[in-house]
Order: sequence, then structure tokens, then C-alpha cells
Amino acid sequence: MPQTDMPLEQLRSYRPEIAEPPGFDDFWAETLGEAREAAGTAPPARFPRVTDSPLRTVDVYDVRFPGWAGQPVAAWLLLPRDAAAPLPVVVNYIGYSGGRGLHTDNLLWSAAGYAHLVVDSRGQGHATPDPDPAPGPQYVGGFMTRGIDGPRHHYYRRLITDAVRAVDAVRAHPAVDPERVVVTGHSQGGGMALAAAALTGDHVAAALVDVPFLCHIRRGVELATAGPYPEIAHYLGVHVRDDPESVFATLAHFDGLHFARRAASVPALFSVALMDPVCPPSSGFAAYNHYAHADKDVAVWQFGDHGGGRGSQTHRQLDWLAAHGLGPDDDGTRDS
Repeated sequence: MPQTDMPLEQLRSYRPEIAEPPGFDDFWAETLGEAREAAGTAPPARFPRVTDSPLRTVDVYDVRFPGWAGQPVAAWLLLPRDAAAPLPVVVNYIGYSGGRGLHTDNLLWSAAGYAHLVVDSRGQGHATPDPDPAPGPQYVGGFMTRGIDGPRHHYYRRLITDAVRAVDAVRAHPAVDPERVVVTGHSQGGGMALAAAALTGDHVAAALVDVPFLCHIRRGVELATAGPYPEIAHYLGVHVRDDPESVFATLAHFDGLHFARRAASVPALFSVALMDPVCPPSSGFAAYNHYAHADKDVAVWQFGDHGGGRGSQTHRQLDWLAAHGLGPDDDGTRDS
């Protein structure tokens, strides 16, 4: 896959000024307020232990927590057995069309000594349905056009709400240090981590944002040759009578550039791959360059595709967290 975006020296300074939707902050304050209010009448978060797991060094919990509209969202919580609590926790969001999978699929963070919450993606994973289809036509082809007629009904309003509520839920678990919550994800998961960093305030200590999706969405639609962005291009090509500006106005409510500007209290490590056909490098750099916290860094993978740095990025993340006092052997104090 050739490099088809800007040269790296231009990417490092690429900081497009994208207008925010009117009432962006009110939209999200209302959204999260409604979800937390609904949680008051829904079953509370549950963490039943998996008793038939073949694992010998990790305790596994089959979690359900109230997400959008109080609806139950599945997750795995993996705890290194016999580790001294409270532990730093990594809240892990999943890439597009994936879910939490099997608990044996996700062992790295617990092996490194962290508590690890693997959050299912509603409608994408197998354990969390999405029972709130948007009103009006249901366009086939994926999740990008679900509720495209307006932000209140769009799919990503529900998924981002689930991402924030996952942080709320895991902070209450007795094995977790609520002051050492790390959000992470790749692609769609990176977009969720970015949103959670912005919308949870001081409840997140760090963000690991890998080749993020849902950043500078319009540019992604114009440039991406694979992945979810072409769903929007295909929709606009078929529904030629629809107003493209109204479509992008809906999607702007979920654009990581706007969340990046609001993540002023959360240090972050990004990654970008220069041969990524799914999330153009300029879209990731746009979010990184807008990111509000001064303590930020970006790993650039010159020949990386959408897999980014793969295991090499994981090594970098572990080192970066340790350098920020967020390793499993740290005492949990945070620099002011």
C-alpha cells in the first residue's frame, strides 16, 4: 500500500480548523445525563466470576453494566490472580465490526499486571444487542449510516455513551484504583478512547489512541479506500438527492477532533501508520495536533498499514505508562 497522504513533515503540522456543531457540549451533557439517569432504574453493574475458565493466572468476570438508556453492555474483566489491589485498569474498546470475543483472546494487559476491562460493542459483538434502531430508513452496509438523518438517533451516540459508562462502572470495582484508569483502543476503539478521555473529565488518567477512526471524518470519507468510511461515500453516491452537508453535520457530533480539543486533563500516546488505507494519516494527525493536553506523543509507523505498529506499539505503550507512573507496581499517586 503506497503512501497516498501528505508527507510526514506536513502531517506533523496539519491542524485543520473544523467548525463544531452548535451546542456540541450541551448535546453530550444531555446524552450522558440521560444515560446515568436511566442507570438508576436499571440493574446495577454485575461482575460474576467465570468459574470454568481454563486460565490459571487470571481471574475472569463476565460483566454487565448499564450503558446507553440503561441497557446492559457486556465486557470481560480480567484480573491477575493474587495481585495486590487496587490495580490500575486498562479499559479496552474494540475495532469496527468486532466485539469482546472470548476472554482467552485478551490476556496481554492482565499478564502485564493490570486489571483489564474488554468492552463489547453494541450490535457488533455477540453479547450486546443494539435494540434502538434509528427511526426512518435503515440503510444497509454497516453502522456509519445508522441514524444518519440526525445526531440524536445515530449509532455512535449510543456507542460513545457505552464507552463512557464503562469507565463509570469499572471505577466502582473494589479491585480497581479509580485514580489509575487508562482508556485504549485501535481504530474504532481509538475513537472511543479519545471520546472517553474528553467526556469523563478527571476520571481517566491516560489515553492510548491507536490509528484512530472517527477523526476528521470528512477527510476520511474523501480519502479512505478501505474500511467503514467508504460506507458514507457509497451512501452519498447512491442517495444523490440527499444533502451531503446534512450528513456531515450529523457525523460531526462524533468527530474525534472535537473531543481532542476537550481532553485537557488526560495525557495521551497516539499512533499513526503512513500506509493506512482505512484511517488516513492526516486524520490521525489532525486529532493529535488538536489534542489539548500538553503531555502527548505520537508513534509514527512509516510502513504500517491499518495494523499500525502491532506488537511494537504495545511495547511502547507499556513503557509510556510506566514512565507516567501508571505501571502496576506504582503506588497510584498522580502528578498534579
